[in-house]
Amino acid sequence: MARNSKALVPAATEQADAATHTSAPDHFDGYVVALGASAGGLDALERFFDELPANTGAAIVVIQHLSPDHKSMMDNLLARHTQMPVSMAENGISIQANHVYLIPPGKNMTIAGSELCLVPKTPHGLSLPIDLFLSSLAKVRRNRCVAVILSGTGSDGTRGGVAINDAGGFLLAQTPESAKFDGMPRSIIATGFVDEVLPPELLASRVASHINNTHPLKVKVVTDDDEDSTENPMEGIFHLLYQIGGINFKDYKPTTVMRRIERRMQVRHVRELSDYLTLLENDRTELHTLKRDTLITVTNFFRDQESFKVLQEEVMDRLVKEHSDGQPIRFWVAGCSTGEEPYSLAMLFADACERHKRWPQLKIFATDVEQQYIDFASAGVYAEGIVNEITPHRLERFFTRNGNQFVIKSDIRQHIVFARHNVLEDPPFTRMDLVSCRNTLIYFESQAQDKVLLRFQYALKHNGFLFLGSSESLGMVHKDFAVISAKHKIYRLLRPVNLPMDFKNGPKRDVSRLRVSTLPHESRWTPEGGLVDSGLAELLRGYAPPALLINEDRELIHVYGDAQRYMRIPEGAASLEISKLLVGKLAPVGIALLHKVTKDNVPLRSELQIFNPATHAHEMVRVMVRPVADKTTPTRHFLMVFEAQTNASSPVTADAIDVSAVANERIHSLERDLSVTRDSLQATIEELETSNEELQATNEELMASNEELQSTNEELQSVNEELYTVNAENQEKIDILNRLNADLENMTQAALIPTLFVDQELKLTRFTPEASKVFRIREGDVGRPLDDFSHQMDYPGFINDLHRVMSNASLMEREVKTHDGHWYLLRALPYIDRPHNIRGLVITLFDMTYLKDMQHLQSIVDSLPEHVAVLDNTGRITLVNEAWRYFVEHNGGRGLARSGPGENYLEVCQGGEGLDVDVAHQVQSGIRNILKGQQDSFSIKYSCHSADQQRWFLMYAAQVRHVNKGVVISHINITDWDQGEADDTPRA
Repeated sequence: MARNSKALVPAATEQADAATHTSAPDHFDGYVVALGASAGGLDALERFFDELPANTGAAIVVIQHLSPDHKSMMDNLLARHTQMPVSMAENGISIQANHVYLIPPGKNMTIAGSELCLVPKTPHGLSLPIDLFLSSLAKVRRNRCVAVILSGTGSDGTRGGVAINDAGGFLLAQTPESAKFDGMPRSIIATGFVDEVLPPELLASRVASHINNTHPLKVKVVTDDDEDSTENPMEGIFHLLYQIGGINFKDYKPTTVMRRIERRMQVRHVRELSDYLTLLENDRTELHTLKRDTLITVTNFFRDQESFKVLQEEVMDRLVKEHSDGQPIRFWVAGCSTGEEPYSLAMLFADACERHKRWPQLKIFATDVEQQYIDFASAGVYAEGIVNEITPHRLERFFTRNGNQFVIKSDIRQHIVFARHNVLEDPPFTRMDLVSCRNTLIYFESQAQDKVLLRFQYALKHNGFLFLGSSESLGMVHKDFAVISAKHKIYRLLRPVNLPMDFKNGPKRDVSRLRVSTLPHESRWTPEGGLVDSGLAELLRGYAPPALLINEDRELIHVYGDAQRYMRIPEGAASLEISKLLVGKLAPVGIALLHKVTKDNVPLRSELQIFNPATHAHEMVRVMVRPVADKTTPTRHFLMVFEAQTNASSPVTADAIDVSAVANERIHSLERDLSVTRDSLQATIEELETSNEELQATNEELMASNEELQSTNEELQSVNEELYTVNAENQEKIDILNRLNADLENMTQAALIPTLFVDQELKLTRFTPEASKVFRIREGDVGRPLDDFSHQMDYPGFINDLHRVMSNASLMEREVKTHDGHWYLLRALPYIDRPHNIRGLVITLFDMTYLKDMQHLQSIVDSLPEHVAVLDNTGRITLVNEAWRYFVEHNGGRGLARSGPGENYLEVCQGGEGLDVDVAHQVQSGIRNILKGQQDSFSIKYSCHSADQQRWFLMYAAQVRHVNKGVVISHINITDWDQGEADDTPRA
């Protein structure tokens, strides 16, 4: 096809392209990365986020299959593997860069502009949240979106991933070998649209590099008139694409082609168009990928439901009612892509036949320029995502479920013929009742659109229907069509194309190298040729009798001379059958002659027949039939000549025939055929009876197989119940684990003990709030190494001692002092979850500042020479100093058996040896008064002589000023002070 001189314009950058396709203004215009995962997806997600940088500038959305009955802990789990904020999505929330959003349980999620929209899941039916979100993301973000399909069962994400690719986005999948469940990755890989297949760790770096590769591409295409056009890289790319697929992409709109080339350049990290041309020349796979990407495949079943509803009412019902059971109905679906459109039309036609109880023959020709799509459509196998496009009734009627896929039933598939066909290069089909070409013309330039529409007009029957896409129009052929529905682009042909068209019959040429267009062969005219044709026509009209050219199916091909008076057009459906066109007795005579000539292959003529049409007087006519030999075609043809009776005798050119004899012979032949048919029918009946017996035997075998299947079903039911029991047990264990976890949380909070949990690499995994008093840590510091945090302890070898505990698997205790004067007992204990498996350490710090104060107080009291003891509010001894212990030990009280801590001092005074009874009573009375608060202090001088020495003591008791009241007692030896006194009478 010749090109105009405008050629292609410089392509816009990725940012401008995205802005063009965004339907609403966005607050966030960066990349959106969608991660789809199902069963086993947690491991893949953790591995992905471990390697994904936190500053990519993209918003991350995670879509999973979650149970609506259980609270998801995914936000807490993923927060340990990324520094980005992780939160559950809310309806209407605006996405932000470097944030992770999770789909909540029991919800389906879509994106509109820069906001996430949530709707409740339907309680019944299959839910495909990944397909739903990816499809909406493709519409909103176009080429500024990335989809990653991770581990999962089923095929969710397949149709959404195809939409991402068609929109120009970046499509990735996890390698099936690295996935715990490979159903979803294998399903999306089978489409052939995945750009990269990598393990989760490498997928993260690939996503980051794709997002960062946003430099504008330098693409420039010169015009056809430029002298240097042969060096233009685009010309080379077009030439390579034409070589491998026979498709001249110069007929496509420049923006469409450039957008796909720019996408592939960004995927392959190529900045210059000349470098990309070099890549295509050396990489055949990339060349096929570019061709596949340039051929847009956006389609689905019953696309635009309202349009198909109007098509059903205005076209399908009319075609079914107007055609008899013997008349075939022919459809042509041009640009069928992966086959959803022709199958939709076939299902629509089947519904119309069922409603009207009429079943005319149907033949659908579904064509596409890409053989890969034809093979896919011909297989008729689709992912489970089609449940969102087809009603349950049609799914059950027209599909068979095979695992996670749906297969078209044979009663629909048998009506469709799939074939590779280029609407711009190959001749069109003919005699079509309906031509459907939806959203294909929009990718062609205006000249190519007009050419295709003219071919569609040629392909249609008179009053045939044309079904176009919502963004397409009739262009220059609009005067030849009647509008059935302008909104839904349904038209009816008024004037078929009768002129010859420029169809290429020879070998295809490289039109990208042509610079001068040539006139079609049919348009060439010479004066000599026109004069000869005119003379021949005049000769036939003047001297030749009227005649009809008939094919072997007895259909009229051509009319010579004034033969219309021997024919008529009957009412009803139009037909070229000769028996319906001939007038009166000419019909049986002509049929008899045709039968005889067909059989004997010799020219024959009839007797004179009376011809009495309504507009003529009685006339005698002789009918002659001759076989016509044509070596160019194997089809047989016949010439039926009408010779009117004249006075002159006509030359005898063929033997006369007795029509009655021929009719009798025909009757006898039919009787013989009938007899043979009866014998054949009897034999067929016997064979059917035999087949019926075999079918009965087969039915019995099927019944036996059915019983075995029922038994197997019962076994499966039993296994299902066991699995349910195991599931219930697991759920109970999970509940117990949740309770234990809650108990642990509450215990650590109630104990008020600073506690740290670290893993084998001394990275923080958990801590109690009290630990922040010693270590400078916050809630978001989980996952960081412990040596990253400063602490208050005067303990330089802290980390080294922890490594020693990890290697020795032994307990370590140490008293440490903080910079603010507090004392702690630091204990490091290995964290062992099962024998010989150390998962980390548990570090606890017990505050022993009060204990240190008590030790200090004890040392002070021990430094006094006086005998000191402290009583509680019941008179029981709670503390004694070293002088008290020494005195008691050296005066017969070994082990402080009667005068040590825990003993009641009032009882000790009551039974004290060597102590005057009055003194003992006074001491008891004074201590009790102090304990009751009746007096603040009490003192007494008393004697306590030993065997070899006389001793005098001064006892002083005072109230302890504390919440828990008590008494402090001191005994002072005053013997040296009181040597001169002889009177040892006590003084109060």
